Amino acid sequence: MSLEKFHGIIPAFYACYDDEGNISEARTHALCDYLEDKKVQGVYVGGSSGECIYQSLDERKAVLSYVADRLKGKMTLIAHVGAPSTRDSIELAKHAAALGYDALSAIPPIYFKLPDSAVYKYWSAIIDATPLDFIIYNIPQTTGYTLTTSLFDKLLMNKKVIGVKNSSMPTMDIERFKKVGGNDCIVFNGPDEQYVAGRLMGADAGIGGTYGAMPELFLQANTFVKQGNFEEAKHIQSDINDIIVALCSQQGSMYAVIKEVLNRRGVHIGSVRSPLEGITEEDQTSIGGIVTMIDQAVTRYCK
Repeated sequence: MSLEKFHGIIPAFYACYDDEGNISEARTHALCDYLEDKKVQGVYVGGSSGECIYQSLDERKAVLSYVADRLKGKMTLIAHVGAPSTRDSIELAKHAAALGYDALSAIPPIYFKLPDSAVYKYWSAIIDATPLDFIIYNIPQTTGYTLTTSLFDKLLMNKKVIGVKNSSMPTMDIERFKKVGGNDCIVFNGPDEQYVAGRLMGADAGIGGTYGAMPELFLQANTFVKQGNFEEAKHIQSDINDIIVALCSQQGSMYAVIKEVLNRRGVHIGSVRSPLEGITEEDQTSIGGIVTMIDQAVTRYCK
């Protein structure tokens, strides 16, 4: 099976709210159009950047529908369907399958500390619920669960499991998962701060939460890596990291800051949902500087 459609730069799709904080179809479509115009390879819908933990099941289903309405057949669509219960995850999975998504993905169960046997059953239940391919999501810093290579190997016995979105920080994890999975498995680099390093350690592609703020830079970083131009890849990663540090150094949450960056690009997708914090008046001045940093880096690398 060819995994080519999963290669490239795949932004994690942001939650799009109206001025009252409700899911907005129009603003979701606006973000779809923006990312399509940037020529990214796909979108990862309903994950951390989509604020899935703070949305109802019906809201999450609506977002999946709005994105599919706009982008199905135009780029690769991956639906994150991880939810607090197996039942809700299966419902989201079936909804995404009916909409024509290319693949499913899910974090492990959260809150309760569960053994590998329970995590295996959870992921397997989602996998078995639809004909779609499945991508494991490993993000131990937020879920408290670390995917082991032994469980990964066991899950790969199911042919619908095509890879892992690895957001743990050690790049060694990417190398280990790629060694277990081999060429028939796709490993996505998760931490944006180490995109280039992750690719050099074996990641085939990237899914990231800051890609939407600066898609041109990640697309160019991907080009440098594919060309073997590692010196320029190192330089662009350094500039990306300067921007990420700035995005994370404001009083508002990183996602609120990113949404204001997009707002200044003419893409209005609202703020964030509580308990995430929105931007402050003090952040407004700094965000202007972040926009300038992105513009200057785009000018420098993306000619």
